[in-house]
Formats: sequence, structure tokens, C-alpha cells
Amino acid sequence: MNPGDGALVTVVEDDKAIAEGLALNLKLHGYRSEVIGDGETALERVIEGKPDLVLLDITLPKHSGLWVLEQLRQRENHVPVIVLSARQDESDKVAALSLGADDYITKPFALAELFARVGAVLRRARLASAAPSPPPPQAVHEVLRFGDVTVDVQGRTAVRHDQPLSLTHLEFELLSFFCRNPGRVYAREELLRRVWGSQGQLRTVDNFVAQLRAKIEDDPNRPKHLLTVRGSGYRFAPA
Repeated sequence: MNPGDGALVTVVEDDKAIAEGLALNLKLHGYRSEVIGDGETALERVIEGKPDLVLLDITLPKHSGLWVLEQLRQRENHVPVIVLSARQDESDKVAALSLGADDYITKPFALAELFARVGAVLRRARLASAAPSPPPPQAVHEVLRFGDVTVDVQGRTAVRHDQPLSLTHLEFELLSFFCRNPGRVYAREELLRRVWGSQGQLRTVDNFVAQLRAKIEDDPNRPKHLLTVRGSGYRFAPA
């Protein structure tokens, strides 16, 4: 069992039995938790309470979980969010990830998998929030270019056709990784380990690649840069 170090997890779930079960298991894993049953209250509480992570159901009274997520990100609130949903619809997964969810897990799920993802998301958040060491004076500002896209790694910005690209944290991490490692084929499992820092659903990688293609490719259905290598994974071609 991986200790939670007392991190506060907000459970946004209107099914009382599921919510209480999650709260109990969070406690057993060393986390603190609070349970909220509707979208409107959840938005207020997350903004005020500043939890370390949110487990967010999509189907909620008053406002949906996607609405809550959208409102948080519009307010520049980047609390880690794992979306929980009984929906199998691929469009819901894409919508959640596009709005800035850090992960998406479909009910019913195994508790071991859920807590592995909770731990991985919290580790990424802690690394991202850690104050970076000042760069040495001779450090080179890293700017990566391909096609009509320019990626400023230190500034965490990307531009295409002189227009800024709106990228989530993980979209930027994935794009930067590909730009730094052109030509090689990466399996989905390796991308999950090296970009997400965890094991998870392979479809998560597919969804993020599809989102990036929509933003950087002239024709996402016939990509020139983010290429699928059938049966193996993905390869980045800068030219």
C-alpha cells in the first residue's frame, strides 16, 4: 500500500455508496478526503479548499463534472483532476482530456488501478510545482521547430502560423517529448511511462495524440508529423 502522505483528495460523486467507499479507501491509503455531491458546490469547494487532487464524476446534479472542470481551468486553477465516469463514449474521454483532465478512468474500476493513478498524478503535480534550480549563465534557451510550429520549451508555449496553440500541460509534455526524440518509434506503454510517469490505459495516449494532431497537422486524418506505426506505436517526423 502506498502511503498518501496526508494529501487532501476531494471526491465529487453523487452516488453515496461509491463516494463513501472511495472516502474509506482513501483513508486506508493515508489520504485525507472530503465528499461533495453536486457540481455547483464542488466548484466553490475546490476553489476555496485547494485540495491536492480531485476525483470528479461526470454525471452530477446541477452542473456536470465537465462543467466543473471547464470552470476550474478557465479560472487558471490547475488542481490535478482524475475524471471518473460510467460512460464508455469516446467523446466524453476526449472532452475531459481536452478540458485539462489529468487522467480518465471508466467505472467499474479496480481500486488498485485507481490508487496507482492517484499516486502517479500527485507525483507529477509535485514535480511540476517544485521550484526549478536557476539555470547556469551558459544555459541555452531551448526552442524546437518543425513544419510551421515553434515550441519554446522553457516558456512552455507553442506557436503555429504565428498563432499561439492552446495546449494543456500534458499535451505540451507529449509534444515536447516527440520533438526531442524524432524518428524513433515509441510504444504506447513507453509513452505512458516517460510522459505520464505511470502505467495506465493505452487509449489515453491515443486520445492525446489525436488532440495534438488536430492542433498541429494540416490534415489530422493524414498526419505528416505524428505518425502511427501500425502494431508498434507512434513516430515523430519533424520534416
